[in-house]
Formats: sequence, structure tokens, C-alpha cells
Amino acid sequence: MTVTVLAVDDSRTMRDMIRMSLVPAGFQVHLAEDGVHGVEVLRDIAPDAIITDINMPRMDGFGFIDAVRQQDTHRATPILVLTTESAPELKQRARSAGATGWIVKPFDPEKLVKALTLVTG
Repeated sequence: MTVTVLAVDDSRTMRDMIRMSLVPAGFQVHLAEDGVHGVEVLRDIAPDAIITDINMPRMDGFGFIDAVRQQDTHRATPILVLTTESAPELKQRARSAGATGWIVKPFDPEKLVKALTLVTG
């Protein structure tokens, strides 16, 4: 079974790094450049997991997580935050919004694969 992931990040380099880390591990990866684009992509796919940055234009990660959790079809979809931020209050805010986990950039590709494997079962 192929696990489908939506990665939302405003950095093209980071989106490419996520894709290059996950595709060889067997994941199908869809990309979005910010929260608004991520919500649009969710109209067309039903990912098994979502990765999102926090600091993005148009709609930040917190707004994106809120928008995802408001959709019945995505209320239980695991969401991993992948960000340069490490403040405990931001982690708590993300968890309160519905994030499943938090990974600080720069990330270890193997740890990202393991985290996604854990949350998608």
C-alpha cells in the first residue's frame, strides 16, 4: 500500500528535500506552496498524512491546520509540523490546533520517514 503525503511549505528547496526524502521510501508526495494552496490540493486528494511548515505567506501553518481540522474528511489525518521554530508555546499551539507531531528543521530524512511511518501505521 502506498502512503500518500501532502507537504506544505513556502520554500521550493524544502518541498524538494521532502519529496527527495520520501519518494525513495515508497511515499507518494503531493506539494503545496502555502496553506491556501494546501487547502486547494486537499479538494483533489485524500492524503494519509500531512506535513506543514508554520511560517508561510497567505495562510500560515496554524491557519492551515485549523482549516484541515474543520473538514470532516481530514479531522483524523495525521499532521506533522516541520519548521525552524522550536518554542514550546508554539508546539503547544500546534497541538491544540490539531497537529500530531513536531519536527525541527533541518530534518533528518530517516527520522521523517520513521515519523510518517509511525503516524500512518
